[in-house]
Amino acid sequence: MGFYDILLLLGAGFVAGAINALAGGGTIFTFTALVAVGLPAVMANATSAVSVLPGQIAAAWAYRREIAAGLLRLLPFTVVSAIGGVTGGSLLLGTDESSFRALVPFLILFATILFLLAPRIASLGERMAARRGSDKPGPLAIGLQGLVAVYGGYFGAGMGIMMLASLSLTEGRDFHRLNAAKNWLACVMQGLAVLVFVVSGAVAWQAVAIVAIASILGGWSSVVMGRLVPQPIVRSFVIATGLGLSAWYFVA
Repeated sequence: MGFYDILLLLGAGFVAGAINALAGGGTIFTFTALVAVGLPAVMANATSAVSVLPGQIAAAWAYRREIAAGLLRLLPFTVVSAIGGVTGGSLLLGTDESSFRALVPFLILFATILFLLAPRIASLGERMAARRGSDKPGPLAIGLQGLVAVYGGYFGAGMGIMMLASLSLTEGRDFHRLNAAKNWLACVMQGLAVLVFVVSGAVAWQAVAIVAIASILGGWSSVVMGRLVPQPIVRSFVIATGLGLSAWYFVA
């Protein structure tokens, strides 16, 4: 791995860490950078998942009290997230390189559209939760979370946004309660997917070390960025980048 490759991975990891902390969607950057330095698409996706996992664990740890308080309520979500994460990770490893590469532009476009529609998704979930009149997970919410988990294990980018649809059915729009649930379930689904990737040998560990360190620094710096850069600008940057990358993968 050359000097410029390392710089690219450091930059992508830093930006992804900051974007994930501020608005989500940073996996698009790490995956694209890993492909750019020469990793096959499947290995790049697996390596990206391993790289961002420490940040997800740290985020879940910050909400450990809220997670502990709601663990019983989240148990059905936890079970389907575990099953879905393993299923998605196994599906990724069972997809041949050319087929996955053909899917990449659609996956990035899908994640970008989800990011664009995130506020509406949250509002829809809140209205559906109000009609249910209960914070106990129903079949629809559990089924949605299962689909999110499969997607999270398979590709990952945008899964946090997808969870707004399933979790808002039980968590409402209480910021801390929703984020605690989202971070916990992200750790479960991607943690088990990562275990599948590690056991299969589909991870480039040198790249993991570079991206993981940079993403942690990016997440830490997001406190400063959040004060200097308005969130609408961050969201616009992620959306524009996602659309641009999707278009590039379509023609590449």
